[in-house]
Amino acid sequence: MAEIGFYHLTRTTLEQALPKLLGRVLALGGRAVVLCGEEERLRALDAALWLCADPDWLPHGTKETGHAELQPIWLTAEDAPAPNGARFLFLVEGAESARLHEYDRVLDLFDGTDEAAVAAARRRWAAAKAAGHALTYWQQGPGGWERKG
Repeated sequence: MAEIGFYHLTRTTLEQALPKLLGRVLALGGRAVVLCGEEERLRALDAALWLCADPDWLPHGTKETGHAELQPIWLTAEDAPAPNGARFLFLVEGAESARLHEYDRVLDLFDGTDEAAVAAARRRWAAAKAAGHALTYWQQGPGGWERKG
């Protein structure tokens, strides 16, 4: 079973929070898949990762740029096996995966200012709990991420 962390965005946008979390994965020598709900959002995140300042370098790719096996971060809208050997899965914009068990760690980021996104995250929490995954809940606070559960 995977360890799944739910990350409740309350102080920053996804474009601000995601790069820092991905940077932590890379600092650990890890690889990640970022699963987006739709292709348009994937393109926007791709551009945001190239332009982010902290960290200032997040090597990543998409099916348009190719060479998945060489990319430490792979952005996709397809729920498929990790083409880059990733052990970390990031679920963004309400994306869901039937492959949670294939990863060591899953980070489910959701917008706390969007009631529909919060309700959907609660449904994903209940489903993951019923499936036996280990769950944690993180919320942004004044000093950064605070573990709430």
